[in-house]
Amino acid sequence: MTQTDKAVPHGHFLDTPELPKGVTRFWLIRHAVVEASARKTMYGALDVPLCREAMASQQGGYATLARRLPTDALWYSSPLQRAQDTAAEIRKAGAFSQDVTIDGRFIEQSIGEWHGTPHSEFMSLLRLPPNPFWSISACELPPGGESMLDVCARVGHGLEDLANAHEGQDMVVVSHGGAIRAALAHALSVHPDTALRFSIQNLSITILERIDCLWRVVTVNELPDFRG
Repeated sequence: MTQTDKAVPHGHFLDTPELPKGVTRFWLIRHAVVEASARKTMYGALDVPLCREAMASQQGGYATLARRLPTDALWYSSPLQRAQDTAAEIRKAGAFSQDVTIDGRFIEQSIGEWHGTPHSEFMSLLRLPPNPFWSISACELPPGGESMLDVCARVGHGLEDLANAHEGQDMVVVSHGGAIRAALAHALSVHPDTALRFSIQNLSITILERIDCLWRVVTVNELPDFRG
């Protein structure tokens, strides 16, 4: 075999189950299920509590998440209590060395004056046709709230800021469905309405990497084994 015939390593491939260290990597986790009464309304960025019954029945999932996440990662959480409580539950199931930093850039979309509207009444408030997989169009601006375009701008700024400050480190961010979809829109450079097609379930992990100023999506909506 001549020198030109030999395979030359290039790129950043993921050929093994273990993700390599030294990569700027975000582990985005959606919070656990909220209480039943809140699920009947459009709660958006309201500070609604988690469903304690669901938390009790899903302890195996928290243990699985604790094993999956790097123990030396930096931790961040949305300021909403449901995200902080989810982070606390995961951390209780594992051994993590870093404290949790609250970062408001990863809060859920605010729908302003429309918060608390029953699902049955919400459609009548809209001025644009809703996204098929989200409650409103990415361009819809609720009164006193923010559009998904706004969410993508603040989440994208948050990701870039943290990536610049902590290059080569793993970072866990416990956040929300809308904010994680916004992160995917930023990573893929797609319109938010396109990113809203992603399913982001409660307690799922979405992993993003920034390598040489470019973003890569490693996994989306990876669910833990709730059997533990």
